[in-house]
Amino acid sequence: MKKRKEMQLALQMVSGYGAEFSAWRMPGTDPAAYTNTDSYVERAKLAEKGKFQMIFIADTPALTNDLGPQTPMFPMDPMLALMAVARETKHIGLVATLSTTFNYPYNIARQFKALDVISHGRVGWNAVTTSDPLAAANFGAQIANRKERYDMAHESIQIVQALWGSWEADAWTLDVEGGKFADMNKIQPINLEGQYYASRGPLPIPPSEQGQPVIFQAGGGKEGLELAGKYASGVYANPYDIESARRHRQALRQSAVRFGRNPDDIKMYAGFMFSLAATEGEALERRRQLMSFNPDEIPSRVSYLGSMIGIPLSVNVVDIDQPLAADLLNNAYANPRDPRSPKALQLLKQGLSIRDVLAHGVINYHPVVAGTPVQVADFLEEWFLAGACDGFSVVPDIAYDGVADFVEQVVPILQDRGLFHREYEGKTLRENMGVPYEYGRLK
Repeated sequence: MKKRKEMQLALQMVSGYGAEFSAWRMPGTDPAAYTNTDSYVERAKLAEKGKFQMIFIADTPALTNDLGPQTPMFPMDPMLALMAVARETKHIGLVATLSTTFNYPYNIARQFKALDVISHGRVGWNAVTTSDPLAAANFGAQIANRKERYDMAHESIQIVQALWGSWEADAWTLDVEGGKFADMNKIQPINLEGQYYASRGPLPIPPSEQGQPVIFQAGGGKEGLELAGKYASGVYANPYDIESARRHRQALRQSAVRFGRNPDDIKMYAGFMFSLAATEGEALERRRQLMSFNPDEIPSRVSYLGSMIGIPLSVNVVDIDQPLAADLLNNAYANPRDPRSPKALQLLKQGLSIRDVLAHGVINYHPVVAGTPVQVADFLEEWFLAGACDGFSVVPDIAYDGVADFVEQVVPILQDRGLFHREYEGKTLRENMGVPYEYGRLK
């Protein structure tokens, strides 16, 4: 009997606190978790206990938010955080973002392959082009146009892959008796030069158990689809509803086919945020408490909610602790330009207060479920069985207890429903993702 397809899970590590940047103020949270590497290790070990396929660290090389009331959006350094995690885990994959625009291919290749070898084949590189002017300013540069950034990305990935494969698989001889550490005839320069990047090579690093790191991608649009279809085995995506997620996944699979690849060899992970509690009411109270730490943000959130439903809303004219007045609700509609709008309108029509609608996360970057473990599992099951994704990049609202609660309460439900594995399929990230061995530059 053919085994039923199972979803995959990635734990998205933010800056040590969780998805909400006010989580550092919640009771039980270590306010200094940002600089406490042990906190990253602890969460990763919990995710490994829950059989997550990987942890994932997004990154932009810049300070992009106000550190007065909020924590940073990213760890101090993704690669150093993953190095700490690599030494304390055995199975879980380790994926980090590094820009193709502001890093030389040789440095990218060296860092990721070294970590891949150290972790015995558990590493992935999320290759992104970076379009933030703040990041560009840190490198004394201007943001290039989109086409140029993606042209640079193609060159970067090709050179990185060639460097990863600059040792033949059996070049590392370790012949003690014969006095030959490695066969230099099987370690060759790559001598690649493009318009933006060049590298002689080789790397002084042998292959890992999975050959080379897995390539991930997180960009959208035509250029992003092409980059993913040609090189990526995993894609982090940000759809907000099932239909758009299904379309994006299908487009990725079609892109892979255009480049002569098996569409099953590219996996899409949909971003997902959650707040867990014994009841939906308790989960909403958790989110209301998080919102209360930043009262200055509420007016802009209310105004944005108004734009989602076609009604001018302001804290000066509506009571946000009451349901939306019937005369306003009768004129409300879901803004077709924002896929989050239908859910916002649905919750308002159910008679929830404006504050509670916001607490449901309707204006968050990812879909949010504030509720019980069963409600979270139901959401994941619905999306997965609808073909909207191959898995999820999950982000707890608060890391200090959210990861443990998900592992202890949601994962068993998914396993009992036959939707998530109970044991790791192998020792490498490629094996656990179900993607093929790869080594060296693609032809």
